Amino acid sequence: MKKITLVSLILLGVFITQSCIKNLIDPDDTNVSPNATETEKANSEVNSWIYDSMKSYYLWTDNMKPKNKTNLILDPETYFDSILYQKDTTDRFSWIQENVEELTASLNGQNTVLGIRSSPIYADNAKTRLAFAVAYTLKNSPAERAGIKRGDFITQVNGVDLTLSNYQKALEPQSVKLTLGQYLNGEISSTSTIVSVTKEELQTNPIQHASVIEYDGKKIAYLVYLQFLSSFDEKIRTAFADFKAKGVTELVLDLRYNPGGYISSSEIISSLIVKNLNTNNVMSRQVWNNNWNSKYGTSSYFKNEANNLGTLNRVYILTSNGTASASELIINNLKPYMDVILIGEHTYGKNVGSVTLSDKDKRWKWGMQPIVLKTVNSKGDSDYGTKLGFLPTYEVKDNKIPYFQFGDIRETLLKVAIENITGKTIATTDPNGRKIAQKAVERTKLEFIYDNPALDKKEMFYDNISISPK
Repeated sequence: MKKITLVSLILLGVFITQSCIKNLIDPDDTNVSPNATETEKANSEVNSWIYDSMKSYYLWTDNMKPKNKTNLILDPETYFDSILYQKDTTDRFSWIQENVEELTASLNGQNTVLGIRSSPIYADNAKTRLAFAVAYTLKNSPAERAGIKRGDFITQVNGVDLTLSNYQKALEPQSVKLTLGQYLNGEISSTSTIVSVTKEELQTNPIQHASVIEYDGKKIAYLVYLQFLSSFDEKIRTAFADFKAKGVTELVLDLRYNPGGYISSSEIISSLIVKNLNTNNVMSRQVWNNNWNSKYGTSSYFKNEANNLGTLNRVYILTSNGTASASELIINNLKPYMDVILIGEHTYGKNVGSVTLSDKDKRWKWGMQPIVLKTVNSKGDSDYGTKLGFLPTYEVKDNKIPYFQFGDIRETLLKVAIENITGKTIATTDPNGRKIAQKAVERTKLEFIYDNPALDKKEMFYDNISISPK
């Protein structure tokens, strides 16, 4: 029996490159007719591998129906969805992708993008037009180099107005011409500025913003972190070293745009933040199915991070409905040890992690990302795995336009954090003291939109684990 190498276990997910998994059912236990088409027979081979893999690793393996009660001739994506446990309620998270190389690249922050994340909002009072309110552009992305930034508006793509019927696919083309808008008299209208942007393959830099804000005698570290990527762990340590050197006494961690990532990275950041760092203290524990729990259902402890801030009694975390998985893990890790104050909206609600399963023999390119574990904190708490996730301490809708830049103390969520820290009200005015008109706008049902949906996968994963099949 060959060995299965787990390259990364993600709370975004986990990566496993898989050779052969021991059959957990009779190999003849199928429902494929001798009269099946060649496509159906090919599907049945892929789907048999899918089933066996899931039966071994899936967190809800005991709830899977017998293999001969499944329809093996379905296309693999439909088949995968058909064997999930209470899809859309209990298991809202497992997925399959036709190309495992693209899947693993995406989970490591490598995607072909324009680099735009935005909120689709109504542009006029009649709600006939939409606009994209740009939340940020990725560092060194085509969009950033073209001058598009947080606070901008996009009203047209390739000369076509954005509407409810077209906005979700508007940024899919490889190259686009974007008409920028302006906020005037309570509505967003098009300007004469048109920017041409072409997608490129880009490695995401998750450290979108890091600064120390000095206000009312306080030194406040502010970090906007987009994805838990292990390749940026040292840069995160450097950012905290700078915070520590500058004597910060408060931290605002902005995870409103962070859908998750590597468990190991979330553990490093948790260890950089936690009050009274003690490497004997448990951060979290993983619960696997009965096939693997005795081997991998172990506890993780806080790490000896030299740049732990050491002075924090509390941490402020900015959240949204897109704050997920490894982001939520940080919240759960820290709650037993310090005050964790959430500002924004309820989080996504993902207390489980996944693995990337692929066929080492390369018979198929398919890659699966099934849920394989649940996490609990040092108190055994894991009660945020619902669609309401963690509820905010201070509920604030992030829907006021135009958006202020990251680090601006007037920015909607950061403003509430600093007011809570200082006890002082921050006025939304310009440098001359004149009140800046902002408008609370209604979003569409889609909270945020990327130009590449792969950027919004809500996951968490482990590194460098070897798994041998039972």
